Amino acid sequence: MWRGPGAPAESFYQVRPECTDVPKTHFRIKAGRTLSVRRWHAAFAPEGYLDICKPLSRIHRGGIHPSIRGEVWEFLLGCYDPGSTFDEREQIRQRRRIQYARWKKECCQMFPAVGSGRFVTAPVITEDGLPIQDPLVLLETAPEKGQAIATQENAGADFKTRDSSRTNTANGMEKVKDKKVVQWMLTLHQIGLDVVRTDRTLVFYEKQENLSKLWDILAVYAWIDTDVGYCQGMSDLCSPMIILLEDEADAFWCFERLMRRLRGNFRCTDSSVGVEAQLSNLAAITQVLDPKLHQHLETLGGGDYLFAFRMLMVLFRREFSFGDSLYLWEMMWALEYDPGLYFMYEEPKSASEKAEGSKGKAKSIRHCGKYERENMKNGARNSEGPLPISVFLVASVLKDKKSKLMQEARGLDDVVKILNDITGNLDAKKACTGAMKLQKKYLRKAKKT
Repeated sequence: MWRGPGAPAESFYQVRPECTDVPKTHFRIKAGRTLSVRRWHAAFAPEGYLDICKPLSRIHRGGIHPSIRGEVWEFLLGCYDPGSTFDEREQIRQRRRIQYARWKKECCQMFPAVGSGRFVTAPVITEDGLPIQDPLVLLETAPEKGQAIATQENAGADFKTRDSSRTNTANGMEKVKDKKVVQWMLTLHQIGLDVVRTDRTLVFYEKQENLSKLWDILAVYAWIDTDVGYCQGMSDLCSPMIILLEDEADAFWCFERLMRRLRGNFRCTDSSVGVEAQLSNLAAITQVLDPKLHQHLETLGGGDYLFAFRMLMVLFRREFSFGDSLYLWEMMWALEYDPGLYFMYEEPKSASEKAEGSKGKAKSIRHCGKYERENMKNGARNSEGPLPISVFLVASVLKDKKSKLMQEARGLDDVVKILNDITGNLDAKKACTGAMKLQKKYLRKAKKT
C-alpha cells in the first residue's frame, strides 16, 4: 500500500500485532528537519545532476522521509554519482539489473531453488559434495497462520535428476566436484535459517515472496563474493534493502555497495575475527579519551573489547528498533559521505567513458559529509582509510555508560548486561552527535602525539 509523504513514520514498517515487546521507534518525521520528498526533488537539476550538499545537511538534522529512503540510500552508498544525469543513471540501473539476472541464472542452474519462490533451511550437500538423502525442506508461508510449513513433496518436482536411473535421491542432485560450488551450496541452508529469523516481527516478512527474495539476494551474493561468501549478520544488513527498494536487483546492488564498506568485518580466520581491527581501534580511542575506563575494562578482562562485537558487526541493528536503525545508518552515511568513493566503486569503463565521465566531477570538500570533512581537515588518512564513525558511536555509548560501568561492573558479564540494557533506549541523533564530538577530540589529541 502506498503511503503519502504525510504518513507517520511507524506506518512504513508495521510490526505484527502479537509482537508486543519490540522496541518503540523514536524517529519522527519533522518538517524543516527531515529530508522531504519536495526538498529531495528540488536538489536535482533538469538534466538530473544532484547537488548533494543540502540533502546531506538535512539528513544529519532529521533523517530521510521513509517514502524516498531507498532512492536516497542509493546515492549515500555510492550506487550513483551525483554528477550523473537521469539518463546515465537509468543506463547503469538497467546494466546492473541484467548483470544480477545473469548471476541469479547461474545460481539457479546449480541449485534450482534460487528464484523459485522457496528456500532451504536444511543441508543439501556434504563437505565432500555428496547430496544428502531427503534433506530438503522447502518453505512456503501459510498466509492464514503467518508461519512456515514444510513442502517436502514439491522437492521432487522442482529438482529432477539428470540421471533417470537415480530414483531414490529426493533432491535429484549428483555429486558436486567443483570446490567453489560445494562451498557455496554448503552455505545455502545457513542463509535460510538466518532469513527466517531476520526481522520476523515485521508484517513485511509474513509474505513468503519477501522471505525468498532475501534468500535469493544473499545466495547470489555468496556466489559472487568468493573471498567472504556468506556469514551470519549479513541478513540483518540486507533486510532493509529488500523493504526499501521494490526491484530485487536494485536491492541487491544497494546491499553489495554496503558490503564493500563492511565486508572486512566478516573476513575471519582461525586466529582472528574480521571486526578485530575495529575493536582494536575502539580500544585505542578509549585509551586516549578515557584512560580510567579503559583500564577498568582491561582489569575485568575486556581489553579486547569483544563485548562490542555485535554493535560493530551489524551496525547497531540489535540496539535500535528497525526504524531507528535505518535513521542511524543514513545519518552515519551522510556524515561519512565522500564523493570520491563513487569512483572507487564504479565498474570499469572504457577510456572514452572515463574521459567523458570525469568532466566537472572533481572531488570537493564542500560535497563531503561533516565527519569526512573533519577527517580531511585533520589529515586523518592512512593506507587503510579513516576510522568509520561506527567505532566512535560505540565509544560514545561507553562514555554515556561510564558511571554505571565503573561502579557496577565486576566482571565481563556485568559489562555485557549493562550494554544490553541500552537496547531500544538509544537516541540515534544523540549518538551521532556524541560520536562527532569524540572524533574531534580524538583527532586533536592524536595530532599532538
